[in-house]
Amino acid sequence: MDFTSYIQTSSDRLSELEAEINHFDFNGPNADRFQKLNREYTKLKKLLAAWKGFNDAKAQIDDNKEMLASGDLDAEMSEMVSSDLKDLEENLPKLEQELKMLILPTHPNEGRDVIVEIRPAAGGDEASLFASELYRMYTHYCELKGWHIEVMDLSETEVGGLKSVSFMVRGDEAWSLLHFESGVHRVQRVPVTETQGRIHTSTATVAVMAEAQEIDLELKPEDLRIDVFRSSGAGGQGVNRTDSAVRVTYLPTGDFVASQQERSQHKNKDIAMRILRSRLLERMQHEEDAKNAAERKSQIGTGDRSEKVRTYNFPQSRCTDHRFNLTRYDLTNIMDGQLDGLLGEIRAADAEQRLAQELHLEE
Repeated sequence: MDFTSYIQTSSDRLSELEAEINHFDFNGPNADRFQKLNREYTKLKKLLAAWKGFNDAKAQIDDNKEMLASGDLDAEMSEMVSSDLKDLEENLPKLEQELKMLILPTHPNEGRDVIVEIRPAAGGDEASLFASELYRMYTHYCELKGWHIEVMDLSETEVGGLKSVSFMVRGDEAWSLLHFESGVHRVQRVPVTETQGRIHTSTATVAVMAEAQEIDLELKPEDLRIDVFRSSGAGGQGVNRTDSAVRVTYLPTGDFVASQQERSQHKNKDIAMRILRSRLLERMQHEEDAKNAAERKSQIGTGDRSEKVRTYNFPQSRCTDHRFNLTRYDLTNIMDGQLDGLLGEIRAADAEQRLAQELHLEE
């Protein structure tokens, strides 16, 4: 893929930004524009640095190959050059991928923390157990990434599975990596309750939403109905006998969120409001995406929860992501939270498709 034209355009734009930033009038009416200019400037600087690093590496590879082909090197020097060449060739795809990611336009959700919701779908108890395993998989992944997790709401079943769980993930690139997880996840295996050894198929849904702030979406009091009720059922931090559970309903759409995780009514209301606001922001963004259907064809799908995004086949130790037809045979590691390899492939494939369209639009 030839980036030369795009890089030249970016270099010209960088010069324009430098001139505008150097002569920026902080006393003018658009003082907040400086932050926007600075963000664009920083990204373009990274892009051009990545372009230089990529081309330097390619040039060094050519030089090393030329030295080895000349036959003028002694055995020790030839071994050193060969080793250096191997390292450069292994690193070149990573440099190219970094370059592609920097060329892509920044999504509004980049840098945001996320709220993840997991629920069992088809499959009864087996689906609830699978939902709990997905929750464990993500929590282990977050631990490996050094991200912070805050459980917002959790409800368990009598067999040790999950009725539902909502949790916040805070950390660098949380949205960039985890938003690919939205959709229907399917498991194929022999359930522990199966006496005849038959493989069953069950599903669970995963929703990943960028955390919405009040500045993103104002919820007017007259559009909300707040109901309080007594906590019930397994899960949470223990059932109490006070009316601490809270249900918040957004009247214009009928969307509602109930929370009974905390013993405090105030805390449960705060949790419900945070989840509700993020759900509504997700819907707004989805509707905006739908207006640009042609552009969405180049991406990995709508992110709709009805989409089957992945299959976990335990008998074959196989994990298949259906959006890009990617298959890995390291299911044990994946279920233990080692998702970087899989998500790296998904992210690269997504970037490749979006970049092809982005460069096409520039022509």
